[in-house]
Amino acid sequence: MSARIGPLAGLLTGLVLMLVSALLPAPAAAQQVRLKDLVEFDGVRGNDLIGYGLVVGLAGTGDGLRNTPFTEEIMSSILERLGVNVTGEDFRPRNVAAVMVTAQLPPFARAGARIDVNVAAIGDARSLLGGTLVMTPLNGADGQIYAVAQGSIVASGFQAEGQAAQVTQGVPTSGVIPAGARVEREVDFELNRLSSVRLALRAPDFTTAGRIETVINGEFGRAVAQMLDAGTVVVDIPAAGMRSAAHVLGRIENLAIAPQTRARVVVDHRTGTIVMGADVRISQVAVAQGNLTLQVQEEPIVVQPNPFAEGETVVVPRTRIGAGEDERTGLAELTGGTSLSEIVAGLNALGVSPRDMIDILTSISAAGALHAELVVR
Repeated sequence: MSARIGPLAGLLTGLVLMLVSALLPAPAAAQQVRLKDLVEFDGVRGNDLIGYGLVVGLAGTGDGLRNTPFTEEIMSSILERLGVNVTGEDFRPRNVAAVMVTAQLPPFARAGARIDVNVAAIGDARSLLGGTLVMTPLNGADGQIYAVAQGSIVASGFQAEGQAAQVTQGVPTSGVIPAGARVEREVDFELNRLSSVRLALRAPDFTTAGRIETVINGEFGRAVAQMLDAGTVVVDIPAAGMRSAAHVLGRIENLAIAPQTRARVVVDHRTGTIVMGADVRISQVAVAQGNLTLQVQEEPIVVQPNPFAEGETVVVPRTRIGAGEDERTGLAELTGGTSLSEIVAGLNALGVSPRDMIDILTSISAAGALHAELVVR
């Protein structure tokens, strides 16, 4: 067995960074985005729904009723509502499963509209493939029923098993029912009664909020919008001179805005993923990475007694451990104002692995030379 800690990527030199910087294209201007993709309109939001139901028609992959008694209870309740008395009966079918049903009621959904629902097993069912969800009421946070779900489940994946092994691909214990619920109750909200509408930025930023205010006021030719803080811009409906808030939102939602965001670097140690913004900068700093190598080798020896001799076979452990560090380790100096994209390009040219690159970026941030928010997951 061998393990290698911090493999040497090579000597990171200023010449390499200069060459990479010269080959990289100039940064593009800020991309303009529609207003509707940057903000949430006050009141225009969905509502989460949840319900508890029963799936039938499974091919022997349902709940084991001895381990999930709540499945038997809901099944008995449904049958009794249909006029079938099962009190005291002992039945153990394997073609039913208790599930949790979730959905989102979109804004302005009217009675009779259909919405998608998600279905997930909560018992020990092995698969929901081929199952049908029995009529299930979906409740909102206030306990009221807003939709009723029913239909055939579309589940992905499969599970196969034998006496000594099994294989599972995907998640067969969850699925969806496209347009599987019908809206029965509408959310009481009148958009046209509002005298002002607040725009909530998904990524709060003072510069972006100021630009939104400027663009909206320029669209109407007068002071209609006002920035309250980094995450809120309020639009005065009467000052816009239009009939309703819906007309105002329809006019401004497609306005183009050039958003600004904070410089941020997001790294994920589990997958070795690095995501960075274009505005990340690094001050002058020196970087060196060692190349420590550890080798652990097991070479057990089997000692056997001579023929016709009394004794037992014994395994004698033997371990060889070696440690060393590559002497080619170098110290590289990064000049001030270097962009992170140039640093990463230079490290890639030298063959640095993503995980080593994450360690280097974390060390640069700890040294105070990384001018960006470092988010480590």
